[in-house]
Amino acid sequence: MFVSGFTIVRNAEKYDYPVVESILSLLPICDEVIVLIGQSEDNTLQLIQSIPSDKIKIHHSIWDDTLRKGGTVLAVETDKAKKLINPKADWCFYIQADEVVNDEYYTNITEALVHYKDNPQVEGLLFEYQHFFGNFNYVAQSRGFYRHEIRIIKNLPNIQSYKDAQGFRIDGKKLKVKKVKAEIFHYGWVRVPEIMKKKIKDFHQLWHSDEWISEQETSINQFDYSNIQSLKLFTKVHPACMQERIAQKNWNYQPKFTGKQGNLKDQFLFWIEQKTGYRIGEYKNYQLI
Repeated sequence: MFVSGFTIVRNAEKYDYPVVESILSLLPICDEVIVLIGQSEDNTLQLIQSIPSDKIKIHHSIWDDTLRKGGTVLAVETDKAKKLINPKADWCFYIQADEVVNDEYYTNITEALVHYKDNPQVEGLLFEYQHFFGNFNYVAQSRGFYRHEIRIIKNLPNIQSYKDAQGFRIDGKKLKVKKVKAEIFHYGWVRVPEIMKKKIKDFHQLWHSDEWISEQETSINQFDYSNIQSLKLFTKVHPACMQERIAQKNWNYQPKFTGKQGNLKDQFLFWIEQKTGYRIGEYKNYQLI
């Protein structure tokens, strides 16, 4: 069995992406890891080159910054990276530059890869998500944070990245997947406010026109960590590859809620989810089999 990891990254240092840790978390599972680096204004290339592994295959790309609708450029770059994997790969393990595989579940992942390798009905594997918010001590519980997503797919040419590269589709249809007992830790909302403000502002250029950004300039120049419906204290252990980063970069975030978020409908649906564990109307970009 051959497993190929792949990811894209651009300006990792500028926006404080944990991309080194992200790649490190793939290495125990993968036989190779494709890293497609977009044109950057910082030391992104040097960061990737600093990882001591001959499994890493570095490639370069120029992002089309004219693709400014719905984060399309992220899917385009993800598909580019996927095409660079070794043709003999049975599985493709995709990870984003702010995601880390929870090393507690490496055995579960490996067993699932072996078990479903020759099952043609299974096109991908579904992971649970933990979205850290503010600092490394808190996990978001709000309905706006997705609970599951596909991160491992079969090496099939007609599987493509979907919309803003959150998930995948096959010939435009949802992938048939099995859920694996494993977690992805998402650290995209863990930055000091100054860097988060800059990232949010700059990344609007991947989704919106200059006119829209100009109209929204006041709001997108601000970032308030109190605008969250609910958080829970993280009481488990972060992956080993994250420990040094956490020791260096954790900041004193004290959640301050501005009140109940959303309209009465959203508050009611959130209450039901907290009581039952069931999310009414949950978006699912996959077909669970």
